[in-house]
Amino acid sequence: MQAGLTSYVPLIVMFVLAAGFALFSVTSAPYIGPRRYNRAKLDTYECGIEPSPQPVVGGGRVPVAYYLTAMLFILFDIEMVFLYPFVINIDALGLFGLVEIVLFVGTVAFAYAYVWRRGGLDWT
Repeated sequence: MQAGLTSYVPLIVMFVLAAGFALFSVTSAPYIGPRRYNRAKLDTYECGIEPSPQPVVGGGRVPVAYYLTAMLFILFDIEMVFLYPFVINIDALGLFGLVEIVLFVGTVAFAYAYVWRRGGLDWT
């Protein structure tokens, strides 16, 4: 048992060094960094545009459909990330892997059909 644990020593040392560096960086930054404060640094960042109390004429609010489309993109992008290892190891997984991937694709297809039925893909 002792010989098996020695192979983890470099990994543990790496994690300890990473945690030590992170703690050192966070705790020493206020003391080492510059202390030149001005109004621009203390304001909220608005993507380089001066914030205004009134909405921009013709702009207004961003439609929720943009955010829904972004979420759907992320959903199907993650699906592809999970499908890739299955495609690589299709021979090793056998029937069990096929059943699991059919259940996974079925769940994602159900979510897609739900969003489609609720009108999440309509640009009106």
